Amino acid sequence: MILISTSLPVPPPPPPASTYHCRLLSKTQRHRSRFLITSTMSTESPNGKNLNLIPKRIVICGGGVIGASTAYFLSSMSSPSSPPLHVTLIEKSSVACAASGKAGGFLALDWCDGGPLSSLARTSFHLHRSLAEKLHGSESYGYRPLETLSLSINKSSSGAGSSSSTTKTGARKGLVPPWIDGLAENVKKIGSFETTAQVHPQLFTRRMVSAAVANGNVEVVIGEVVDVMMDGDRAVGVSLRKKDKGENEMKVISLDADVVVLALGPWSSRNRLVSSVFALSACKAHSIVLRPSKPEAITPQALFLSYTCSRSSRTLDPEVYPRPSGEVYLCGMSKNDEVPDNPDEIVGEPESIAMLHEIAGTVSSHLKTAEILAEQACFLPCTDDGLPVIGEIPGASCCYVATGHNCWGILNGPATGKALAELILNGTSITDDLAPFSPARFIKDR
Repeated sequence: MILISTSLPVPPPPPPASTYHCRLLSKTQRHRSRFLITSTMSTESPNGKNLNLIPKRIVICGGGVIGASTAYFLSSMSSPSSPPLHVTLIEKSSVACAASGKAGGFLALDWCDGGPLSSLARTSFHLHRSLAEKLHGSESYGYRPLETLSLSINKSSSGAGSSSSTTKTGARKGLVPPWIDGLAENVKKIGSFETTAQVHPQLFTRRMVSAAVANGNVEVVIGEVVDVMMDGDRAVGVSLRKKDKGENEMKVISLDADVVVLALGPWSSRNRLVSSVFALSACKAHSIVLRPSKPEAITPQALFLSYTCSRSSRTLDPEVYPRPSGEVYLCGMSKNDEVPDNPDEIVGEPESIAMLHEIAGTVSSHLKTAEILAEQACFLPCTDDGLPVIGEIPGASCCYVATGHNCWGILNGPATGKALAELILNGTSITDDLAPFSPARFIKDR
C-alpha cells in the first residue's frame, strides 16, 4: 500500500456526481476497472485526435493551489467534440488548509528571471491577472497590484512610533509610507504596481475549486488517499479511505481513473512512485496575521526586510504583506523539518512566533498593538535542484506529479495547472515548456 497522508480546506460540499462512482475494493472490480479503461472504440474527433487517447476520468490527489488550478483548467478545456470529461479532486480535510492557505500570496512578474522558472513565472503572473478579471478576484480573493520595498530594520530601545525613530534613509524620496514608523534604512523600491501583486492564497485556491465545480464536470471528494492502483506500469485509479454519508465507519473504496495526478505538496514524498524517482524535503515556515486598529492607515506596500535581532547580531529576512481586507501578514523564521502525517496538526514554534511579533512591533506601531488573528506554520515542498517537478512519473504511465514549488507555489500555481492540463489532454503543453521540470531529469542524474 502506498500511504499518502494529506489534508487541505474546501468550499461548500459540491453536489454528488451522478456519473461517477465509488466502489468497495476487490480483485474482481480491479480487473473490471482495467478492462473499462483499456478497451475503447476506434474513433477520431473532428480535429483528427484519436479519442481513444483522450482521458475521460481524471483523479487529482490534493486540494492545494496546484491541484485546484489543475482541476480548474481541466474543467475549462473540455470541448463538445471530445468525450465527456469528469474530474475528481480528493482532499483529506478541506481545500487549502496547508501551505496554500497559510502562504503570503505574493506575486512577482520577473523575480524568477535568469533561470528555468522565468517563463513559467511570467506566464503565471499574467494568468493571475486574467483570472482576477474572470473570477472577480479583487472582490472574492483580494487580488490587487502593489508596490514592493526592501529595507533594513534595526531593533533599538526607541522602538516604532518614538520620536527618534522617524529618520529614515529614503524617506526624503517618498519611498517610506507613514505607517512604517520604525528605524528603516537602505530603503529601495524593488517592485511596482505593474510587476508585483498579491492574492489571499486560501481564498484564491477555494475560488478556483468552486469555479471548477461550477463548470459541471468536477467533484470534490473528502477522503484520505491510500494507494495508487496500478495495472503493470499503468495507473488505473486510486484507493482511498472515507466515510459513507451518515456513517462513522471508515471504508476503503476505489476510484477508477484514466489519469491520476499527485499534487500533495510535501506529502508527495510519502508516495512510493514519487520517492522512487526523486527526493523531496520540507521547509517549515512561520507566519502571523494581524489586524491593526486603524487598517485604513496601512497602504499597499509589500516589505522585504533585513532585520537585525535585538538579542544577537543575527540578521533575518522576514516579509510583510498588508492585505486589502485590512489584515497584515508577516512571515519568516523558516527551517527544515519533518512533515507530520496530518496538516491540521501543524503548529508554530513559540520562539519563532514571538520573533515575528517583535519584528511587527519594530516595523510599525500600528502592528505593535494590532489584534492577533493567526499564529501558524506550514510546510513548503523543496527539491534538491530548487525547481518544481511537473510531469508524468517515469515507469508509471498515466500518473502525473506536480510538486516542489517551494515559496513560489501560489505564483506558479495557475501556469502549472494549465500546462499540466494541456499535457494530460493533448500530450504536450503550449502554455510553457515543461521539459526543465520533468521528473525524468532525476533519472538522468543517476
